Amino acid sequence: MSLPEEDLTCPICCDIFTDPVLLSCSHSFCRGCLKSCWEKGLRECPICRKRTSKSSAPSNLALKNVCEALLEVKRQSSVLEDKMNCHLHGEMLKLFCLVDKQPICVVCQSSKLHKNHECSPVEEAVLDCKDELSLCLKSLQDKLDNLTQIHTTSADILKYIKRQALETQRLIKSQFEQLHQVLYREESDRIAAVKKEEEEKISGMKDKFKELSAEVLSLTESISVIQEELKEEDMVLLKNFKATQERGKSIVLGSDNMSGLLIDVTKHLGNLKDRVWEKVFDHIDYTPVTLDPNAAHPCLILSDDLTSFYYSKQPSRCPDNPERFHLSAEVVGMAALGSGSHHWVVETGRNEDWLLGLASLSVPRNTEVSARPENGFWTLCFRDGELRAMTSPPTPLTVTRTPKQVKVQLDYNKGMVSFYDPADDTLIYAFTDTFKESLLPYFYTQSSHPLRIMPEKLLVTMLRH
Repeated sequence: MSLPEEDLTCPICCDIFTDPVLLSCSHSFCRGCLKSCWEKGLRECPICRKRTSKSSAPSNLALKNVCEALLEVKRQSSVLEDKMNCHLHGEMLKLFCLVDKQPICVVCQSSKLHKNHECSPVEEAVLDCKDELSLCLKSLQDKLDNLTQIHTTSADILKYIKRQALETQRLIKSQFEQLHQVLYREESDRIAAVKKEEEEKISGMKDKFKELSAEVLSLTESISVIQEELKEEDMVLLKNFKATQERGKSIVLGSDNMSGLLIDVTKHLGNLKDRVWEKVFDHIDYTPVTLDPNAAHPCLILSDDLTSFYYSKQPSRCPDNPERFHLSAEVVGMAALGSGSHHWVVETGRNEDWLLGLASLSVPRNTEVSARPENGFWTLCFRDGELRAMTSPPTPLTVTRTPKQVKVQLDYNKGMVSFYDPADDTLIYAFTDTFKESLLPYFYTQSSHPLRIMPEKLLVTMLRH
């Protein structure tokens, strides 16, 4: 139970006790007030005059705590009163100015500063302001949640970038290793060809040496015979002349043709890099469309060379980046097509659930929309054993056989998207439209059987001036 304020006042200073002390007669005083009294005379209680032998009175801690609590309440009441009153006029703040967004008193309302401003009672304004602040709080909380989500996604993207970099470097090394193997084989074959020609030329020269040696020996013998004949008597020379002459004439040299003995260096080195380059191209396939792994739905598993994919119920660990299709098992090509003619062939094989064609660059990737021209899609669909052109509504198509490959052809400038069966180049269906933005090759499947973009042979044309 709280004490009345008069019970908490010093009888000397008539103010709330400050550091109260308790005398043996049970009377209390401020320490400073009692000290002043005792300095003027005897050490006795200023009220009952009972003397005390103690040089200093003990503190009254209980009374001190109660007085300090009372002072704190008064201080807070004073602060609250200051807050509730106008600092200009001292009047209670009972109105809220809706223009200046601040509480005012009735005198403020009549002043020039607020005279024409719309005001409302403080009680109503508090409710309205709380509602507005609640909306503001919700908006800020939503922003915080969004930033938290972005922060989490950013952390996932950072980890994924490192994984992507390592995997991409591995695949680059693998493809260059294949090219290196082609070059190493070509190098080995060409060095082997030089060695083979070297062996052939050396073997031929050895045979030539044998032939030359035999001819030298024959000539030497004939020369010796003629020299001996020239030393004989005249009649003997004449008798042997015919035989000796025929022997000299019968010697025909067959080793005087020395052409073609050297290695044909030009055959091995002439335009070597160009000829090797052509051989390398025999081992290179060109794919007109490359899939964008950063756009692929997490359930689509792409091949290392980014030319085929299939659906898996176990999604891959990839970040929730804005380019990615989030709801439907879709993927697009990397390069945007904004002019000219383009074509590619997709092997569907045993896949019985697919969509192929083109999509506008701006199609939404975080919501599911129908693949129709009005939504920016020009596609062919095969599902439940039925082939359909995805018009509005879809157009069922009658074909003699289900195509195992589909050729997609775009003529952007003419506004045409055509689909063919490449087995006999039969037209399956053609869309005609006016394109307003760049297009991307588009693919969809929920089948474990892969869709594959077929490679084309790379044609190299040499321009010689």
